[in-house]
Amino acid sequence: MKILLPNAKELNTNLDNFPFQPLSEASKQVTTQLAQLSLAELAHFYKLNEDRAQLEADRWQRILHGQAKSYPAFQLYDGLMYRYMKRRDLSAAEEHYLDKHVLIATGLYGLISPFDLISPHRLDFQGSVKIGSRSLKQFWRQAYDRQLEGEDLVISLLSSEFEQVFSPALQKKMVRIQFAEILNGKKRVHSTISKKARGRMVSLLAEKQIQDLKEVLRLEVDGFSYQADQSNKFNILFTKIISK
Repeated sequence: MKILLPNAKELNTNLDNFPFQPLSEASKQVTTQLAQLSLAELAHFYKLNEDRAQLEADRWQRILHGQAKSYPAFQLYDGLMYRYMKRRDLSAAEEHYLDKHVLIATGLYGLISPFDLISPHRLDFQGSVKIGSRSLKQFWRQAYDRQLEGEDLVISLLSSEFEQVFSPALQKKMVRIQFAEILNGKKRVHSTISKKARGRMVSLLAEKQIQDLKEVLRLEVDGFSYQADQSNKFNILFTKIISK
Protein backbone atom coordinates (compact mmCIF):
# COMPACT_ATOMS: atom_id res chain seq x y z
CA MET A 1 0.00 0.00 0.00
CA LYS A 2 1.20 3.46 -0.89
CA ILE A 3 -0.31 6.82 0.07
CA LEU A 4 0.48 9.68 -2.30
CA LEU A 5 0.77 13.27 -1.07
CA PRO A 6 1.47 16.51 -2.96
CA ASN A 7 4.32 18.79 -2.01
CA ALA A 8 3.57 22.32 -0.74
CA LYS A 9 4.47 25.86 -1.75
CA GLU A 10 4.72 26.99 1.87
CA LEU A 11 8.04 26.11 3.50
CA ASN A 12 9.29 26.24 7.08
CA THR A 13 13.06 26.58 7.39
CA ASN A 14 13.03 27.37 11.12
CA LEU A 15 14.20 23.83 11.77
CA ASP A 16 17.37 21.91 12.46
CA ASN A 17 19.09 21.57 9.11
CA PHE A 18 21.52 19.19 7.48
CA PRO A 19 24.27 19.57 4.86
CA PHE A 20 23.35 19.67 1.18
CA GLN A 21 22.38 16.27 -0.18
CA PRO A 22 23.83 15.30 -3.59
CA LEU A 23 21.27 15.33 -6.39
CA SER A 24 20.33 12.42 -8.63
CA GLU A 25 21.05 12.85 -12.33
CA ALA A 26 17.37 13.55 -12.98
CA SER A 27 17.27 16.20 -10.25
CA LYS A 28 20.43 17.80 -11.67
CA GLN A 29 18.72 18.17 -15.06
CA VAL A 30 15.72 19.88 -13.50
CA THR A 31 17.91 22.16 -11.40
CA THR A 32 20.07 23.16 -14.36
CA GLN A 33 17.00 24.11 -16.38
CA LEU A 34 15.42 26.23 -13.64
CA ALA A 35 18.70 27.84 -12.57
CA GLN A 36 19.41 29.14 -16.08
CA LEU A 37 16.14 31.07 -16.36
CA SER A 38 16.38 34.85 -16.11
CA LEU A 39 14.65 36.68 -13.27
CA ALA A 40 11.93 37.84 -15.67
CA GLU A 41 11.43 34.28 -16.91
CA LEU A 42 11.20 32.94 -13.37
CA ALA A 43 8.70 35.66 -12.43
CA HIS A 44 6.55 34.61 -15.40
CA PHE A 45 6.97 30.92 -14.57
CA TYR A 46 5.93 31.37 -10.94
CA LYS A 47 3.41 34.15 -11.65
CA LEU A 48 5.20 36.35 -9.11
CA ASN A 49 6.61 39.85 -9.21
CA GLU A 50 10.38 40.04 -9.68
CA ASP A 51 11.06 40.86 -6.02
CA ARG A 52 9.43 37.61 -4.90
CA ALA A 53 10.85 35.66 -7.81
CA GLN A 54 14.35 36.66 -6.65
CA LEU A 55 13.96 34.39 -3.62
CA GLU A 56 13.27 31.45 -5.93
CA ALA A 57 16.18 32.40 -8.19
CA ASP A 58 18.52 32.45 -5.19
CA ARG A 59 17.25 29.06 -4.07
CA TRP A 60 17.93 27.49 -7.47
CA GLN A 61 21.45 28.92 -7.53
CA ARG A 62 22.19 27.54 -4.07
CA ILE A 63 20.94 24.10 -5.11
CA LEU A 64 22.88 24.23 -8.38
CA HIS A 65 26.14 25.00 -6.56
CA GLY A 66 25.57 22.60 -3.65
CA GLN A 67 25.27 25.43 -1.12
CA ALA A 68 21.68 24.84 0.02
CA LYS A 69 20.77 23.41 3.39
CA SER A 70 18.63 20.29 3.65
CA TYR A 71 15.60 19.41 5.77
CA PRO A 72 13.31 16.40 6.19
CA ALA A 73 10.68 16.79 3.47
CA PHE A 74 7.55 16.57 5.59
CA GLN A 75 8.99 19.06 8.10
CA LEU A 76 10.06 21.52 5.41
CA TYR A 77 6.73 21.46 3.57
CA ASP A 78 4.37 23.59 5.62
CA GLY A 79 1.13 23.87 3.66
CA LEU A 80 -2.21 23.41 5.40
CA MET A 81 -2.29 19.65 4.90
CA TYR A 82 1.16 19.26 6.46
CA ARG A 83 0.29 21.51 9.40
CA TYR A 84 -2.60 19.16 10.21
CA MET A 85 -0.32 16.12 10.22
CA LYS A 86 1.42 14.88 13.32
CA ARG A 87 5.07 15.57 12.48
CA ARG A 88 6.79 15.66 15.85
CA ASP A 89 7.05 13.23 18.75
CA LEU A 90 6.29 10.32 16.44
CA SER A 91 6.58 6.82 17.82
CA ALA A 92 9.01 4.43 16.16
CA ALA A 93 6.02 2.57 14.71
CA GLU A 94 4.57 5.77 13.24
CA GLU A 95 7.91 6.73 11.69
CA HIS A 96 8.30 3.27 10.18
CA TYR A 97 4.77 3.38 8.78
CA LEU A 98 5.20 6.79 7.16
CA ASP A 99 8.56 5.83 5.69
CA LYS A 100 7.18 2.57 4.29
CA HIS A 101 3.81 3.71 2.98
CA VAL A 102 3.87 7.46 2.22
CA LEU A 103 5.34 9.05 -0.90
CA ILE A 104 5.45 12.79 -1.59
CA ALA A 105 5.20 13.89 -5.22
CA THR A 106 7.80 16.51 -6.15
CA GLY A 107 8.97 18.09 -9.37
CA LEU A 108 12.63 18.23 -8.33
CA TYR A 109 13.27 14.94 -6.52
CA GLY A 110 10.55 12.65 -7.92
CA LEU A 111 8.57 10.55 -5.43
CA ILE A 112 10.22 10.75 -2.02
CA SER A 113 9.84 9.52 1.53
CA PRO A 114 8.62 12.05 4.13
CA PHE A 115 12.00 11.68 5.82
CA ASP A 116 14.17 12.27 2.75
CA LEU A 117 16.39 15.34 3.08
CA ILE A 118 15.61 18.03 0.50
CA SER A 119 16.52 21.67 -0.07
CA PRO A 120 14.07 24.60 -0.09
CA HIS A 121 12.57 25.20 -3.51
CA ARG A 122 9.22 25.76 -5.13
CA LEU A 123 8.17 23.56 -8.05
CA ASP A 124 4.87 22.00 -9.02
CA PHE A 125 3.63 20.66 -12.35
CA GLN A 126 1.59 23.64 -13.53
CA GLY A 127 4.41 25.61 -15.15
CA SER A 128 5.55 25.22 -18.74
CA VAL A 129 9.20 24.39 -18.08
CA LYS A 130 10.80 21.87 -20.46
CA ILE A 131 13.51 19.39 -19.55
CA GLY A 132 15.06 18.79 -22.93
CA SER A 133 12.06 18.28 -25.19
CA ARG A 134 9.76 16.96 -22.46
CA SER A 135 7.38 18.64 -20.05
CA LEU A 136 8.10 18.15 -16.36
CA LYS A 137 5.24 15.62 -16.16
CA GLN A 138 6.61 13.63 -19.09
CA PHE A 139 10.13 13.82 -17.67
CA TRP A 140 9.13 12.17 -14.37
CA ARG A 141 6.42 9.76 -15.61
CA GLN A 142 8.55 6.64 -16.00
CA ALA A 143 10.22 7.08 -12.61
CA TYR A 144 6.90 7.79 -10.90
CA ASP A 145 5.30 4.70 -12.43
CA ARG A 146 8.29 2.51 -11.57
CA GLN A 147 8.03 3.31 -7.86
CA LEU A 148 4.47 2.00 -7.74
CA GLU A 149 5.08 -1.23 -9.63
CA GLY A 150 3.52 -4.19 -7.85
CA GLU A 151 1.54 -2.12 -5.36
CA ASP A 152 -1.87 -3.64 -4.68
CA LEU A 153 -3.35 -0.43 -3.25
CA VAL A 154 -2.49 3.17 -4.16
CA ILE A 155 -4.37 5.84 -2.21
CA SER A 156 -4.19 9.23 -3.88
CA LEU A 157 -4.49 12.38 -1.79
CA LEU A 158 -3.18 14.30 -4.81
CA SER A 159 -4.79 16.95 -6.98
CA SER A 160 -5.32 16.12 -10.66
CA GLU A 161 -2.22 18.19 -11.49
CA PHE A 162 -0.02 15.70 -9.63
CA GLU A 163 -1.94 12.59 -10.67
CA GLN A 164 -1.36 13.45 -14.33
CA VAL A 165 2.36 12.80 -13.90
CA PHE A 166 1.51 9.09 -13.75
CA SER A 167 0.57 7.09 -16.84
CA PRO A 168 -3.18 6.78 -17.59
CA ALA A 169 -2.99 3.06 -16.77
CA LEU A 170 -1.67 3.75 -13.30
CA GLN A 171 -4.11 6.61 -12.70
CA LYS A 172 -6.98 4.16 -13.28
CA LYS A 173 -5.75 2.04 -10.34
CA MET A 174 -5.72 4.91 -7.83
CA VAL A 175 -8.21 5.10 -5.00
CA ARG A 176 -9.17 8.74 -4.44
CA ILE A 177 -10.55 10.02 -1.16
CA GLN A 178 -12.76 13.11 -1.02
CA PHE A 179 -13.96 14.98 2.06
CA ALA A 180 -17.18 17.00 2.07
CA GLU A 181 -19.29 18.84 4.61
CA ILE A 182 -23.06 18.45 4.55
CA LEU A 183 -24.91 21.69 5.32
CA ASN A 184 -28.71 21.75 5.10
CA GLY A 185 -28.60 18.55 3.07
CA LYS A 186 -26.17 19.95 0.50
CA LYS A 187 -22.66 18.65 -0.08
CA ARG A 188 -19.91 21.25 0.17
CA VAL A 189 -16.35 20.57 -0.95
CA HIS A 190 -13.54 23.10 -0.80
CA SER A 191 -9.78 23.01 -0.57
CA THR A 192 -9.48 24.07 3.07
CA ILE A 193 -11.71 21.22 4.24
CA SER A 194 -9.85 18.74 2.04
CA LYS A 195 -6.35 19.77 3.05
CA LYS A 196 -7.04 19.67 6.78
CA ALA A 197 -8.80 16.31 6.60
CA ARG A 198 -6.10 14.76 4.41
CA GLY A 199 -3.44 15.73 6.90
CA ARG A 200 -5.41 14.27 9.78
CA MET A 201 -6.10 11.08 7.83
CA VAL A 202 -2.40 10.49 7.18
CA SER A 203 -1.69 10.82 10.89
CA LEU A 204 -4.51 8.41 11.79
CA LEU A 205 -3.30 5.87 9.24
CA ALA A 206 0.13 5.93 10.87
CA GLU A 207 -1.21 5.95 14.44
CA LYS A 208 -3.48 2.97 13.82
CA GLN A 209 -1.04 1.20 11.45
CA ILE A 210 -3.71 0.81 8.76
CA GLN A 211 -2.78 -1.80 6.15
CA ASP A 212 -5.77 -2.17 3.82
CA LEU A 213 -8.72 -0.27 2.37
CA LYS A 214 -11.31 -1.90 4.63
CA GLU A 215 -9.50 -0.46 7.64
CA VAL A 216 -9.31 2.96 5.97
CA LEU A 217 -13.08 2.98 5.47
CA ARG A 218 -13.69 2.34 9.17
CA LEU A 219 -11.83 5.49 10.20
CA GLU A 220 -13.50 8.59 11.55
CA VAL A 221 -11.43 11.63 10.62
CA ASP A 222 -12.34 14.66 12.76
CA GLY A 223 -16.03 13.88 12.34
CA PHE A 224 -15.81 12.73 8.71
CA SER A 225 -17.02 9.19 8.07
CA TYR A 226 -17.26 6.91 5.05
CA GLN A 227 -20.41 7.03 2.91
CA ALA A 228 -20.78 3.71 1.10
CA ASP A 229 -23.85 4.76 -0.89
CA GLN A 230 -21.96 7.70 -2.43
CA SER A 231 -18.69 5.88 -3.07
CA ASN A 232 -17.37 3.31 -5.53
CA LYS A 233 -14.28 1.15 -5.86
CA PHE A 234 -12.00 4.03 -6.85
CA ASN A 235 -13.75 7.12 -5.46
CA ILE A 236 -14.32 7.20 -1.72
CA LEU A 237 -16.40 9.88 0.00
CA PHE A 238 -16.12 10.88 3.67
CA THR A 239 -18.70 13.39 4.92
CA LYS A 240 -19.46 15.38 8.06
CA ILE A 241 -22.79 17.02 8.89
CA ILE A 242 -22.39 20.59 10.12
CA SER A 243 -24.76 23.29 11.30
CA LYS A 244 -24.35 27.05 11.25
